Amino acid sequence: MARLIEEKDASEEVRTVYEDIKATRKTDWINNFWKAIAFHPPSLRLLWTQVKQVMAPGALDPLTKEMIYVAVSVTNNCRYCISSHTAAARAKGMTDEQWAELLAVVALANETNRLAIGYDVPVDEKFLQE
Repeated sequence: MARLIEEKDASEEVRTVYEDIKATRKTDWINNFWKAIAFHPPSLRLLWTQVKQVMAPGALDPLTKEMIYVAVSVTNNCRYCISSHTAAARAKGMTDEQWAELLAVVALANETNRLAIGYDVPVDEKFLQE
């Protein structure tokens, strides 16, 4: 199991990122993912910068982004990310019905992806983008 860098034990560099995480997320705690990544402060800083940019509101609304994150996490079998991003999606309004439908789509996509890969199905010309 990963060792975690608690706030009280963090270097100044890590503490600065932790403070930004808390301010950006309007929370008073740092979750275990960041505490584990903090063993390599450059990765912590880079990843947090990416998260702030990619997960910020944009062409996709925040709930949609969280649901996509859940879908990818289910496919990658990341228990931590499934749990944390399901909680985040629920906080942004995801209903039980949306969660169940999301999982059904993930299951279907994984099944059809495996079949398309196994059969080595050629892509239809109509689907190719210019």
